[in-house]
Amino acid sequence: MLRRRELIALASGVAAWPLVSHAQVADRKRRVGALIGYAEGDPETKVRLAAFEQGLQKRGWASRTNVQIDYRFAGGSESLFQRFAKELIALDPDVILTHTTPAAAAVQRESRTVPIVFVNVSDPIGAGFIASLAKPGANLTGMLHVEAGIVGKWLAMLREIAPGLSRAALVANPKTTPYDYSLNAAQHAAPSFGIELVPRQRTSKARLRRWRAYPTAG
Repeated sequence: MLRRRELIALASGVAAWPLVSHAQVADRKRRVGALIGYAEGDPETKVRLAAFEQGLQKRGWASRTNVQIDYRFAGGSESLFQRFAKELIALDPDVILTHTTPAAAAVQRESRTVPIVFVNVSDPIGAGFIASLAKPGANLTGMLHVEAGIVGKWLAMLREIAPGLSRAALVANPKTTPYDYSLNAAQHAAPSFGIELVPRQRTSKARLRRWRAYPTAG
């Protein structure tokens, strides 16, 4: 889920778009496409998009005045991702915001020229979106959801909290794109802390809520 950091990044990322020069504001009405991975009615999605539009306004871009924002909400549906990606490209936008890896992949398949800004993507290099973090290349750029090195810091924190820690559970949904990325990073870092990693797969929010992060020793 996007939190305050990602929301700020979402807004500040707009500064890299060709839209932002104030000299261009009076030029013509710009068009932004947005392919969102979650459902339109999701409460947190509403909060995030409100922050996104506020970020645009701070840079001189107001919805329905000098910028048109076309939203599409896929709700996690693979078929809707591709359908909406086609629809957004057909609108000839100046830039497209994509939220989640499937959204970015769907739009990338439809265009190699329209600028694409992605958020909530865990492994843009592994997904084939960019060549490197320093030089993305092509027509995609954006924000990492979680940098792989942070996983080692999580384990270090657990070891600091519980010095006798020997086993730790990694609870995650294997159907989500961050799963393999996070699991691989954790498995790589765990031996350096003398920790045995125990993956625990959960595929629903209800089942995930029954689990909590309790380190185990011995």
